[in-house]
Amino acid sequence: MAKKPEQQQHVAFLRDAGQLFAYCGYRGIEFLTSLLPISLVFAFGRIAGALAYIALPSYRRLAIRNLTIAFGEEKSPAEIQELAREHFRTLGANLLCSMKMSTMPVEAIAERVDLTGLENTEAAAAAGNGLIYAICHMGCWEALAQTPAISPKMVPATLYQRLSNARLDAHILKKRGRWDFKLFDRKSGFYEPLAHLRSNGSLGILADQHAGDSGVWCPFFGRLASTTNLAALMSLRTGAPICAIAITTTGKARWSIHVGKPFRPQDHPNEDASTLTARLNLFLEEVIRKSPRDWFWVHNRWKTPKPNFLVSRYKRGICLPPGMNEASLKPFRILVRSPNWLGDACMAVPAVRAIKHGRPDAIITVLTPDKIADVWRAVPEVDTIITKGNKESVFKVASSLKQEPGVIFDVALLLPNSLRTALEVWLAGIDRIVGYAGHHRRYLLNQIIPERSNGPVEHHVRHYLRMAQRIGAAVQQREFSAALGEPTPPAPDGVVRIGLCPGAEYGSAKRWPADRFIATANAVAEEIDCEWLVFGSPNEADLGKQVANGITGNATNLAGKTTIVELIDHLRDCDLLLTNDTGTMHLAALFGIHTVSIFGSTEPAWTGPLGKNHTVLRKHVECTPCFLRECPIDFRCMEAITVDAVTEAVLRRTRTLALEVG
Repeated sequence: MAKKPEQQQHVAFLRDAGQLFAYCGYRGIEFLTSLLPISLVFAFGRIAGALAYIALPSYRRLAIRNLTIAFGEEKSPAEIQELAREHFRTLGANLLCSMKMSTMPVEAIAERVDLTGLENTEAAAAAGNGLIYAICHMGCWEALAQTPAISPKMVPATLYQRLSNARLDAHILKKRGRWDFKLFDRKSGFYEPLAHLRSNGSLGILADQHAGDSGVWCPFFGRLASTTNLAALMSLRTGAPICAIAITTTGKARWSIHVGKPFRPQDHPNEDASTLTARLNLFLEEVIRKSPRDWFWVHNRWKTPKPNFLVSRYKRGICLPPGMNEASLKPFRILVRSPNWLGDACMAVPAVRAIKHGRPDAIITVLTPDKIADVWRAVPEVDTIITKGNKESVFKVASSLKQEPGVIFDVALLLPNSLRTALEVWLAGIDRIVGYAGHHRRYLLNQIIPERSNGPVEHHVRHYLRMAQRIGAAVQQREFSAALGEPTPPAPDGVVRIGLCPGAEYGSAKRWPADRFIATANAVAEEIDCEWLVFGSPNEADLGKQVANGITGNATNLAGKTTIVELIDHLRDCDLLLTNDTGTMHLAALFGIHTVSIFGSTEPAWTGPLGKNHTVLRKHVECTPCFLRECPIDFRCMEAITVDAVTEAVLRRTRTLALEVG
């Protein structure tokens, strides 16, 4: 809804007032620093940084997270925490000193800054192709704009992005342009910066920030990060070498600026801008490692993009530097909260597999109820499992997600729609929680998958795959019915092994009558040489015994006698499964077993097995689907399915199997 003119004026007034307040505050602090010696400003800045570490918990957590990504394999948590504290102190000192520098004479600044590596600048000037400085947010970066001696024999310039606060932007530009220093606005295009390089000028380009959707995804401290390829593109266009430039804090209000060795595109003639950008990140890592307290760790360098945090579909894609393979990337950890029911978990497997292939550094951890954990252990794309009991509190589950030192989940994907599942991961402190709005949990999610507003009934497999597609997975049609491997070939003795699942834990409304299963099994046995394996849960042990005893041929009752792993093994020995709408049906479909499925109170368009290997029998009556646990009337939907129809479907499916083997 569009805002009314008076509302727009009110918003504009508040915005302008806020910007004026920020501008006056900045100028006030700048004035106060101008009255003090820079060494005292430095000391006050360290105190302010120490206080900020305590008072700004969100930035503190971000700095610790970033330092853990960069140095978690090298430093202990205590060392990282101390480095974060020192970073805040150093950052506070450098921010205040940056304000002070803009009011100091250039000669006074030069006394505080040591320059090294100028021979690299001089060599570039002699070559005549210009020079690109790859600049980091590091140390007292204002010194870079206030130290003319960095670029002897070259006219210095930099690309900059205008601040939203026009007053503050104009003031800072005036201070930075007080000597022969050119400033190019990025929004004005790149014609003038390129011309400047071709006239043998130097150009500073900020190379260490998150570059959003337009960046190249390449490793930075071993972790994929969106990185601008602008320096590489300009270098390829002009032949200008790239030098990483670092400013480090060496003492009380003293700094060192070092110009690194030139990085020339001519040295790598067969590499494109993306590969050169990946190489450049390695140079920047070296710069930062020399003084990690100086880099801007409170910037979200490894920002999780939204909505597509699976980065394979991004415009510029992923690029690794030569010599590095995907296995050496630091992990992007995705927690997937499994559905609670066996059938739903099986239908979610294609989505989880697609997510795993969405980025090469993805590590998939599944949080699952104990009873279906073995299903996820059978999925090769799942890296780790965290199990939970049925009666565990949300606090205990959240605590279990925090137990492994150094493991920080980047994203939690909620496959169920319940409020409880959202609370589990929210209490664990996971930054990005993704899922459908679900039941009263919208405020706990920070990325909501939109529901379908119209169209035909959506199968659960597609429902989960749509989540995967929304976060960046490249979902293919084949994944709608993807199976985990191939079933065991039929026995060479000609005996057809048929699984039979006469129960359904949800309720009696989903169960075709047991006597009809028995009659069907006996009718099939008259036509083909077969062996029956009867499956079911512990609660269905008596039903399994009844059906197995009623079959006149070779029948084994396994109801209530198998674990999930054993059930999977037995299913993979079967050529076919005859079943109601059950979790076992979905498990068979997941492993590529042919099925004949009988549906009554439920809807096969939502939960039926997908693919050409499955036959669904269902009589649509006026009250189906009702989704009730028990039929309140005459069970007409199941009574309408005859023994002859099911027998014919089983025999037809066995003939199909025989043709496939032949």
